[in-house]
Amino acid sequence: MATSIYQINKGVSKPIEFKGLKAQYIAYLAIGLVLLLITFAVLYILEVSLWIVLPLILGMGTGLFITVNYLSRRFGEHGLQKFIAKRNLPDHLKFRSRRLFIQLKKRP
Repeated sequence: MATSIYQINKGVSKPIEFKGLKAQYIAYLAIGLVLLLITFAVLYILEVSLWIVLPLILGMGTGLFITVNYLSRRFGEHGLQKFIAKRNLPDHLKFRSRRLFIQLKKRP
């Protein structure tokens, strides 16, 4: 009798993690780095002095890394989306008449 050996893929449903960054924060960091590269190229083509461009890009890159790591640690995998969604909820609803509620009772 031949016995088959199957490998179990553990952690299939776990979020992607890279050096402490979770899920969508990896994409945020990648997009930010591409934007920094484009900014550097544009400033270099405009012949802005490298003594100005390099510290500016390095500072913005450092700020990007710190911000993305902070968001990843604070909110986790889906927390930032939940935070933004919760902020967009209204504080209260205002109704000027009771007709809406009266019609709810009449429906079968």
